[in-house]
Amino acid sequence: MKLKLVVVGFLLFAFLGVNAQAPRIVYTEPEKEDSRRTEFEILGKLEGDVLVYKNNRSEHAISIYNEEMKLKEKVVMDFMPDRVFNVDYITYPDKVLFFYQYQRKRIVYCDYVAIGASGKPLANPVTLDTTEIGYSSSNKIYTVVNSDDKQKLMLFKVNSSNPRKFFITSFLYDADLKLLTRNFSEVAMDEKGDYFSDFHLSNAGELVVAKFTRAGNNSDFIAGVSMLIKHPDSLGFSIRNVEIGKQILDNLLMKIDNNNNRILLASFFSRQKRGNIEGLYLVNWDKGTNSKVMDSALVFNDEIRIQAKGTDANKKSAFNDFFIKNIFTRKDGGFVIVSEALYTTSRNNNFNRWDYMGWGNPWMSPMNYGYWSPIYSPYGMPWNRYGWNNAMQNRYFAENVLVISFGQQGNLEWSNVITKNQFDDESDNLISYGNMNTGGEVHFLFNTFERRTFVLTDQSLDPAGKITRYPTLKNLDKGYEFMPRFGKQVSARQIIIPCLYRNYLCFARVDF
Repeated sequence: MKLKLVVVGFLLFAFLGVNAQAPRIVYTEPEKEDSRRTEFEILGKLEGDVLVYKNNRSEHAISIYNEEMKLKEKVVMDFMPDRVFNVDYITYPDKVLFFYQYQRKRIVYCDYVAIGASGKPLANPVTLDTTEIGYSSSNKIYTVVNSDDKQKLMLFKVNSSNPRKFFITSFLYDADLKLLTRNFSEVAMDEKGDYFSDFHLSNAGELVVAKFTRAGNNSDFIAGVSMLIKHPDSLGFSIRNVEIGKQILDNLLMKIDNNNNRILLASFFSRQKRGNIEGLYLVNWDKGTNSKVMDSALVFNDEIRIQAKGTDANKKSAFNDFFIKNIFTRKDGGFVIVSEALYTTSRNNNFNRWDYMGWGNPWMSPMNYGYWSPIYSPYGMPWNRYGWNNAMQNRYFAENVLVISFGQQGNLEWSNVITKNQFDDESDNLISYGNMNTGGEVHFLFNTFERRTFVLTDQSLDPAGKITRYPTLKNLDKGYEFMPRFGKQVSARQIIIPCLYRNYLCFARVDF
């Protein structure tokens, strides 16, 4: 039986034929106010037009591009107040739910508005919640998470002013922003070493998070893990010990598998403190019984170490630069884990994974900020999306991508590597990769450095783990530098990728 991978979100494997036609690329024209410092979000595609949110020096607007990526209209969001310090969005076929946070005097507001295909509000903005604070905030207080089917979403905030007890206020909504439940929960924390993973929302409306304890002088490894699940009709979290055994874990990544009513946890592990990465630790947690039904520790052999880093690398330390990026699930109970080799150097220091683990998680305790919400980094490391002028000169590296497929019981099925060697100075925006699913294969899009120029490269992976290396993409106009990791797939055969042209921010539509 052919392996069929189904990935919730943008990565969906279905066994179809490969389309050999070269992708077509269409660019937007540079706009004088859009620089490399412009904040942006690719909202998606509505009624054939592409919507992009932009923020230039506190001017908020939605640019609407037609099929040929010509600017059709720029809609100024004049309802947006001053001091907006965070935006979130959820895109549906007919609308975009746009959330934004701002402060007026001592009050932080979280508002939302529904945006139509015209880029204009479908109704007046609505305030969902307010919080009184005693300081001027530049960090978001509220976090918005949504279920995979987008039929439920949750707004929550965490009061961490008491380092031994966090207070979580949560609001569960349906897709029309009708309030379903509102709850106030307490979670006991160890003042010195407790952390949270990212929060997730299941299709059933359950809020799920892992709490883990770091130990050691620099808080650089995980000594214990608990699973926290809050059901829609419960007042607090159900807390269960995961019992990870003797494995020393670093960063946990979680995925809710709605098709199989379970939660997957994954982490690289070592056998000793600050030791070399030995393998991959996996947990299968059943949501129905709220218990662990399987865990396994895959020890990487020499074959997979050479595969991941090459024959010239030190096999013992081959995985010390790898970080887990994604967990993708299949309907048959199998799953795929994608990791990437990432590190940075400076004039004064070479950072290793333990340096990142010590301060890279924003859910650390104690907080002493009053309220806090997680800062998402697509690297799993504390790198800055707009880190153009760091005081210390940094060189960022993004190298091979390892893809491992597992069966329902956590048995290894296959592994393969997308080979690349990227680096850039002062910013990580042009390195790493973006994904495009075309049905029969998943494309990994990334820049390679050729003749002193970044060139967009395409390699794909099929459901059996076979890699296809495609020729350089056509219509790569000279002067455009792609930022593929910020790309967004907007339809079955289209992805929008931001790019730079002579320091101007532009966007490219790539048709597969």
